[in-house]
Amino acid sequence: MTKAILKRINALLATAVVVGTTAVASPHPVLAATVDTSASYVLVNRNSGKALDVYNLATNDGAPIVQWSRNDGAWQQWQFVDSGGGYYRLRSRHSGKVLDFPSTADRTGLVQTTDAGRTGQQFRLADSDGGHVRLVNRASGKALDVLDFSTADGAQVIQWPDTGGLNQQWQLVRVGSSTPGTFTNPIKRNGPDPWLQHHNGYYYLATTTWNSTITMRRSRTLAGLASAPDTVIFDLSGRPDGCCNMWAPEFHLLNGRWYLYYVAGRNVPDYNPTQRLHVLESAGTDPMGPYAFKADLGSTWELDPSILQHNGKLYLMGSAMDGTQSLTITPLANPYTTSGARRTISQPTLAWERQTGAVNEGAEPLYRNGRVMIVYSASACWGPDYKLGLLTLTGSDPLNRSHWTKSPDPVFQRNDGNGVFAPGHNGFFKSPDGTEDWIVYHANDSASGGCDMNRSTRAQKFGWKADGTPDFGTPVRLGTPLAAPSGEPTG
Repeated sequence: MTKAILKRINALLATAVVVGTTAVASPHPVLAATVDTSASYVLVNRNSGKALDVYNLATNDGAPIVQWSRNDGAWQQWQFVDSGGGYYRLRSRHSGKVLDFPSTADRTGLVQTTDAGRTGQQFRLADSDGGHVRLVNRASGKALDVLDFSTADGAQVIQWPDTGGLNQQWQLVRVGSSTPGTFTNPIKRNGPDPWLQHHNGYYYLATTTWNSTITMRRSRTLAGLASAPDTVIFDLSGRPDGCCNMWAPEFHLLNGRWYLYYVAGRNVPDYNPTQRLHVLESAGTDPMGPYAFKADLGSTWELDPSILQHNGKLYLMGSAMDGTQSLTITPLANPYTTSGARRTISQPTLAWERQTGAVNEGAEPLYRNGRVMIVYSASACWGPDYKLGLLTLTGSDPLNRSHWTKSPDPVFQRNDGNGVFAPGHNGFFKSPDGTEDWIVYHANDSASGGCDMNRSTRAQKFGWKADGTPDFGTPVRLGTPLAAPSGEPTG
C-alpha cells in the first residue's frame, strides 16, 4: 500500500464517527462563505500555497485544471456565477469556461468546459477554519482536492470525499478592490524586498528583480500599484560588476536629489559571493529619474543597503558576514562616499533570530518623538519563520554597538491563521496627509514558500505602544479589504 493511499485512509478515519458498526464521514461545516459575484478571485490551496490554474493557458473544452505558483494571471482568476440553492459555477476569466467534474467517481480530474449549467459544474462553499473554504460538487457531493497532498506546480486537481484535509481547503483572494477608498494585498505580486515612498501626490514602489534592470511603479493610490506598469529606470547590463542579480533597491531624497541604493552581483552560477552595494544619483527631484551611476559602496560582500540619519549625519546600513550574517553600519561623508570603517551593531544571538538560519539583515530606520530605532529581518528568508526584530538607540553613537538595545522578542512574524508566512524585509512610509504610519513588507502565501520571486509586496497601517515602540499587529490575510491611507484622492 502506498504512502499516498495510507495518508488518504488516515484522513478519512480521522474525520469519521461510528454509527452502530458503520463508519460514516463526520459532518463538516457547510455554512456558505460570502462571495461577490461581480468580483474575480484567485483560489489558493491551504496545503501547497499554490493557485487553481488553467493548465498551459488552454481555452478548449476538457483542458485540465491544476495548481500552479500564484501569478494572478487571468488563467488563475475565477468568477462565481450564482446557480441557486447556495451553489455556484466558477467561470475562468481567461477562457470563459467553467469548472467541471464530468463524472462522480473518486479521482475524477477537474477540467474546464462550456457552461451548460449541469450539476457537475456547480459547487457550494463549505467553511473551514481560518477563513478557508472547501468546494463541494453538487453532482457527486465530493470536494475539490489536490491529488496526494502534492505541493508541486502542475499537480492534478481531482474530486475526493469531503475529509476536510488541508489539500481540500482553499483561500478566496479577491482580485483588486471595487470599493473606493480601500485596497487589498498584495499590492505587487512577485515583489520581494519592497521599498515604497509617497512623494508629491504619488506612491513609488521598487522591488528586487534578480536581473539586470531596476524598475519602479507609480500610482496615486495604493490599490493602483497592483496594476501599475513596471518602468525600467536603470539598466545594469553595461556594468560588469552589476549584472545580472539586482536586489533590495531603496531610494532616499537627500540634499535635493534621489539616491537609489541597491545590491548587485555578476551573473555567475553562485552569485552570492559577488554581491556588493552600489548607488545611483538622480538628475532632479523625480523618484523615477533619470539616474546615473554614482559610486560603489564597498569591495566586500554586503547586502540590503539603507540610510540612517542622526544628528545631521548620514550612515550606510547593511548586512555582512562577521562570523554570522550581521547588521553593519558605516559613516558617510555624503550620500555616496564612505568616511570610516564598517562596524557591526547586531548579530543573530537570540533563538528566534537563528530559527531557520543565523541571520540579521534588512535594517530599516524608524524615528518617532526623538527616538531612533532600527527594524530588521531575522532568521533566514528561505524558511517560514523569517520575521522582524527591533533595535533602539539608547546611547548617543550609532557606530557603537553597546549604544543599541535589542528587544528580546520579534515585533512582527508569521500568522498561520491568516496564511502569511515569512513576513520581512520591510520599509516605512507616511500616508499622503502625513497622519498615519505604514509598513510595507514581503511575505509568502504558504509555509513551503522560499526565498524567491514568489514573495509578494503587502502594506498595512501600524500604531504605537505606550513605551514608544511600534505596534505592527498581525500580518493581514491576502484579499482582506483595508482602508486606504488617509489623504488618498477619492475621485
